[in-house]
Amino acid sequence: MLVVIAFMAVLVSCIAVIYSSFETRRLVAKHQFLQKKNNSMQVEWGQLLLEQSTWGSYNRVEQLAGSKLRMRVPSPSEIIMVER
Repeated sequence: MLVVIAFMAVLVSCIAVIYSSFETRRLVAKHQFLQKKNNSMQVEWGQLLLEQSTWGSYNRVEQLAGSKLRMRVPSPSEIIMVER
């Protein structure tokens, strides 16, 4: 009877080791996938920041204001100072 109990304990222990090894491999693979995804998202974020700074640059805004909205810098005679 003692031998059967010991055999069952060894069998359960073997199954637990196999399961923990499988789970470790699965989690490591998932971690590597998420790391790669994180790296690609960081690259994309950097590209989006660069694009945002390009679209919002002062020269581009000034050029669009002049061409599309027909805005211009006022001459000194057109400037009115308002005092409180």
